[in-house]
Amino acid sequence: MSEPMKKHHTGDQISITLTGPNAKLGAVLAAIRKYGFETADDISADAGEAIPWRKSHHYNDPAKLPGQILAGARYRENLTQEELSERTGIPRRHISEMENGRRPIGKTNARKLSEVLNVDPRRFLSI
Repeated sequence: MSEPMKKHHTGDQISITLTGPNAKLGAVLAAIRKYGFETADDISADAGEAIPWRKSHHYNDPAKLPGQILAGARYRENLTQEELSERTGIPRRHISEMENGRRPIGKTNARKLSEVLNVDPRRFLSI
C-alpha cells in the first residue's frame, strides 16, 4: 500500500501576489485561508519545498530585480530568449545578460520588452 504524498498536487494550483495596506494583512490572510489558500510561510521548506521569494538571497539584490522581472515575464509569456530577441530586435546575448543582472535594461529596451511581454516598462528599470 502506498503512502499519501506530502507534496501538494500542482496541476490545478495557482500562485497569487497581493499588494495592499499592511494593517489589513491578517484579515486578508484569514479570508483566503478559508478558501484553501496557503501562504509561503504555511508551506514547510524543510522537505525541499519552495521558500518564500522574499527570503531568497536574490531578492535582497536590487540590481538583479529588473532581470528577475524580465525572466519571469518571459516565462509567463512562454517565450525563449531567442523568440524574445526576434520580437524585440534585442540580441539574445543581451537578454541573457539583462536577466542575470550583468547588463542594465535601459529605457529603450524596457519599452521594446514591455510591448512584447505586456509589462509596464518602469518595472524593468533599476530601482
